Amino acid sequence: MNYKETLLMPKTEFPMRGNLPKREPAMQTEWKEIDIYQQVLERTKNRPMFVLHDGPPYANGDIHIGHALNKILKDFIVRFKSMSGYYAPYIPGWDTHGLPIEQALTNSGVNRKEMTVAEFRQLCEEYAYKQIENQREQFKRLGVRGDWDNPYITLKPEYEAAQIKVFGEMAKKGFIYKGLKPVYWSPSSESALAEAEIEYQDKRSASIYVAFDVKSGNGVVEEGTKIIIWTTTPWTIPANLGISVHPELNYAVVAANGSKFVVAEALLEEVAAKIGWEDYTTEKLVKGEELDRVVASHPIYGRDSLVMLGEHVTTDSGTGAVHTAPGHGEDDFIVGKKYGLDVLCPVNDRGVMTEEAPGFEGMFYDKANKAITEKLEETGALLKMDFITHSYPHDWRTKKPVIYRATAQWFASIDKFRPELLEAVKETKWVPAWGETRLFNMIRDRGDWCISRQRAWGVPIPVFYAENGEAIITDETISHVSDLFREHGSNIWFKWSVKELLPEGFTHPGSPNGEFTKENDIMDVWFDSGSSHEGVLEQREEAQRPADLYLEGSDQYRGWFNSSLITGVAVTGKAPYKGVLSHGFALDGEGRKMSKSLGNTVVPAKVMEQLGADILRLWVSSVDFQADVRVSDAILKQVAEVYRKIRNTFRFLLGNLDGFKPSEHAVSYENLREVDQFMMVKLNELIKTVRGHYEKYEFAAIYHAVNNFCTIDLSSFYLDFTKDVLYIESENHADRRAIQTVLYETLTALAKLMSPILPHTADEVWVDVPEAAEKHVQLTDMPEYKELAGADALTKKWTAFMAVRDDVLKALEEARNDKVIGKSLTAHVKLYAGKETADLLASVQEDVKQLFIVSGFEVAGSVEEAPENAVTLETASVVVEKAAGETCERCWTVTEEVGQDEEHPTLCPRCADVVKKHYSEVN
Repeated sequence: MNYKETLLMPKTEFPMRGNLPKREPAMQTEWKEIDIYQQVLERTKNRPMFVLHDGPPYANGDIHIGHALNKILKDFIVRFKSMSGYYAPYIPGWDTHGLPIEQALTNSGVNRKEMTVAEFRQLCEEYAYKQIENQREQFKRLGVRGDWDNPYITLKPEYEAAQIKVFGEMAKKGFIYKGLKPVYWSPSSESALAEAEIEYQDKRSASIYVAFDVKSGNGVVEEGTKIIIWTTTPWTIPANLGISVHPELNYAVVAANGSKFVVAEALLEEVAAKIGWEDYTTEKLVKGEELDRVVASHPIYGRDSLVMLGEHVTTDSGTGAVHTAPGHGEDDFIVGKKYGLDVLCPVNDRGVMTEEAPGFEGMFYDKANKAITEKLEETGALLKMDFITHSYPHDWRTKKPVIYRATAQWFASIDKFRPELLEAVKETKWVPAWGETRLFNMIRDRGDWCISRQRAWGVPIPVFYAENGEAIITDETISHVSDLFREHGSNIWFKWSVKELLPEGFTHPGSPNGEFTKENDIMDVWFDSGSSHEGVLEQREEAQRPADLYLEGSDQYRGWFNSSLITGVAVTGKAPYKGVLSHGFALDGEGRKMSKSLGNTVVPAKVMEQLGADILRLWVSSVDFQADVRVSDAILKQVAEVYRKIRNTFRFLLGNLDGFKPSEHAVSYENLREVDQFMMVKLNELIKTVRGHYEKYEFAAIYHAVNNFCTIDLSSFYLDFTKDVLYIESENHADRRAIQTVLYETLTALAKLMSPILPHTADEVWVDVPEAAEKHVQLTDMPEYKELAGADALTKKWTAFMAVRDDVLKALEEARNDKVIGKSLTAHVKLYAGKETADLLASVQEDVKQLFIVSGFEVAGSVEEAPENAVTLETASVVVEKAAGETCERCWTVTEEVGQDEEHPTLCPRCADVVKKHYSEVN
């Protein structure tokens, strides 16, 4: 008879290899068939609501690793909340308007000049829906659970109708106005941009010092004295109407090279060195305020250039005299308005100089730089030209430089309710905490929000104009347009006549003939997504405003967090969110930004195809997501190894619960052995720890806590020594049932705790959980922390025992290296310990040699009595000897008692008894 195969080896079908790429899609198909999302909502419908509001990704292209990071983090939170006492719906959304879709169609060969605006917009909508479907399948493949059949989409009629109401409410409160102001203008997009659409890149620019001759010095400076300005945008010189100086700065009148010049005293040495003055003399100093309304001559056109006082002037760089073109700068515009200057903007939508810049008309503004500097040199006004590389604003879509350009635009006034915005920031809970400071400073310092765009694909600005040019935004028109959009969609704005868009019989004092026109601009896409609190949180039954949480990348402080706050406070007086959580960007393994040109991108679809979504999700849980995170094939391989350990833990737990029925076989806590109680205490601590980390969004701490529990507490200790009981003792042995009780509690708790992070694996485990009332772990609640009797004393005692055990294992390893023993079961351990350690071991009721996984163990004496060959360690001195006797063919224990049973000469007495009993029951 061969006893090497134990009678009770694990019998689970739970596979060693996850084979996630094949298993996960099948599970997701089942979830869809049974509508697991609605089942979860139905189960939790009477609980308090928790709403994580989805910031809509842009509907264009495949998802990237940043998308995966974002969506998976959201899924962690929503899944946890639904298992911890909340009704937690998740409504995914998409942002669908804007330039990239227009460009994608143009690049595909669509000629928009051959079709109407409405026809082009229809193609944009069709393209957007294709992109949504593509991204939706990829998000679902990540295992993200949500209402994928009913997402919110910014192009849907009901959403656009809600957005119109937001605009109307803001206009009603006086927060919306139209004005001629310099705004960021993208020649490459032919549209105005908001601050959120600007990114900074290095750009090489001309750096020029230009002299403006004084023609009227007001008795402060002589006629012919030259005021020196510095600029890196020569193309704006044709638009110059003035020079700004700071009223409190001292300005030096300097004699150099046969002329007199005016420069800020603090910058004189720097300017002299730049221009190359070898010899100069300061003739006098004048205060900036004394230069007020001095008149200089434009160096090209000879027209007046007025000297004005401006608080924006600094001595950080330049000359202290700032070239002022009201049509091309915000500060320039403000000071020019104060002095009554015109707003001259000789650059058109495409960035081409107009006839208002004689001599340069028809030139692209950047190309005009050379011609303008040559003209300045010709007139003798150019004192110095150099080139510098500096940070310069670029269009975040086209990646090309932008300019400041004065145009008539629609704005949302921030000044009118800035204090309320700042208060709303303070009332919000920010994670990380620095998010509050970041957004507070942005709101404190930002100018008015330019919300109009000169594009086709977007939500129209719902404004009509009377015959006298007056803009019409009334409750009546807003309500009517909103209702029309809800019924027909916003494309009717470009299909229908003005009369069809206005309420029937509408009249206005500004249109005595009953004629009206409509605005052709669309809204900034940030106004679209920023209105989601109205279009989703307020409109959907399964949502509420304010949301409990907004979670997006850190770039959204200037984007969605910002625009949502502005529209939310404008409409309701409060932020649309109670809390904001942000994450960093995904970098490659070396900390570099990912790019196709570098070949260092990690594509979620490929990761899932090779490793599975649960590996990708486990990676997300492993990183400090509030900072920038790293990902690479090597990093994912490490994560996969941790996954393998967790999966093998599940496999062992399931395998050793074969035949265990909790309703019949579970042992109460008070009847467990101490070591089993200790493991229940450890499990209880893990439950408390993990739940606490979920609440604080500390997923990396969960990753480490579970990994350590599986590898240290379970694999290296409890599961290691309990094999001797699980595989060797009879099926209903009290110790075996006690261990199985611990394994069952551990299995169910771990499956639940890891379900938000590893939903596929946890659900796969749950199928084999004995007597599970629910088929899917998603339909259960998180395990609860319990106050276990004697937990502190158990922890203290068994933590001390584990320290002794660690020393014994070290001694065994040394003996193994010295060829004294082979496997640990071939060893007999003698311990020489102090009274405290000896008493501890004497108090252990379990078989200590079984806990150490050796064949023999004894406390042989005190530390002082240890022989010279003993290994001295922290808790005791240890001697490891080869155990005497023969190896039991069934349990592999070495004992001199093998062969005492004549029927089973190769077994120890314990195994012989178990085998006899087993075969007597079978027969």
